[in-house]
Amino acid sequence: MERTDMFTGIVEELGTVAAIEDQGDAIRLSIRASTVLEDAGLGDSISVNGCCLTITTYDADTWTADVMQETLDKTSLYGVRPGDRVNLERAVTADKRLGGHIVQGHVDGVGTVLSRTPSEHWEVVEISLPTELSRYLVDKGSITVDGVSLTVVEAGTDRFTVSLIPETLARTTLGARQPGDRVNLEVDIIAKYVERLLPHAGGQQ
Repeated sequence: MERTDMFTGIVEELGTVAAIEDQGDAIRLSIRASTVLEDAGLGDSISVNGCCLTITTYDADTWTADVMQETLDKTSLYGVRPGDRVNLERAVTADKRLGGHIVQGHVDGVGTVLSRTPSEHWEVVEISLPTELSRYLVDKGSITVDGVSLTVVEAGTDRFTVSLIPETLARTTLGARQPGDRVNLEVDIIAKYVERLLPHAGGQQ
């Protein structure tokens, strides 16, 4: 049975893509890291730019994961190259604080950075999203962008904005994303459950 791990969207460290091995219908992705390897074990899950991947091998400073073609087709991991920085987070444990929101590491779609507007204390970033995902977004609601738990400032039908504080800009890949860059999006799982339940709510008292 496939495991379903949970994340919080709080990035633990920036890793670096060390190598990519083409396997035809998949790639073997090697990532250099430190924090996420402190208690690592084979089969553990790590979120890479919001994609839940499984450790297949590891040593003191590098771990590998097999990324299937379907994942490459549906996420921004397609096109990653050695030297690229990636957001990393270990699966949450029962004794860990839920600092962000419930994140599954299952990418719902890929958006594109449209614009960045800096200000004195934060930066407003506008990101496109597939229109079928817009129903899950609300102002002040949660969304995960490249594995980072963020609060939606303004939700539109095909785009949304978020405000990034200096800590987020410095500690995640979002500080370097430029207009035209693709990012992984995961909407709030609670919104999906609410949508699923609403058609059946009318008959209940």
